[in-house]
Amino acid sequence: MPRTQFTIALPDWCAVWLEERPAPCVTPQQRMRLVVELAQRHVDRQTGGPFAAAVFDATSGRVVSLGLNVVARSGLSIAHAEIVALSLAQGELQSFDLSAGASAPLQLVTSAEPCCQCYGAIHWSGIRSVVCGARASDVRQIGFDEGDKPLDWPDHLAARGIAVQQDVLREDAVGVLRRYAEQGGLIYNPAGRPAAG
Repeated sequence: MPRTQFTIALPDWCAVWLEERPAPCVTPQQRMRLVVELAQRHVDRQTGGPFAAAVFDATSGRVVSLGLNVVARSGLSIAHAEIVALSLAQGELQSFDLSAGASAPLQLVTSAEPCCQCYGAIHWSGIRSVVCGARASDVRQIGFDEGDKPLDWPDHLAARGIAVQQDVLREDAVGVLRRYAEQGGLIYNPAGRPAAG
């Protein structure tokens, strides 16, 4: 019989790690610092890819959910940090529309700009703003394939009422990517790989 369910879980250390962090994170830089630190811990513990994200209450700075890249760990190509963070936030608020389920606008903070999959998911998530660290070009530089999305993707999100802020602590975020590559981290779906079929 085919499987009828799957589970995407964060590593066990995440809950304890979050409790040790100062809260709330008021500025975009504070929020990104938390996300980059989360990505670095993920790399250091070798529990997944070099990407992290979090959903924040944009008014209070409270963390609503964390997300880590758990593609290899879960065996699911969709288990990117942004998708995990958005899914856990939707579960926490019991609403597929985060603009309806939250008492304040929610913000997605991600250690690298969204790939084509995560960009698409942001459209329907109900997130009102996105803050990014590394650029897609930084991610491609270590070998990952980010897929195709419009070059002016921030403008497309802005047209939907979703503000985008780029390059927040970019060098710190890029440092995590480089460390992952230097440690021989798995580069799944590498850039330039021919499509199956």
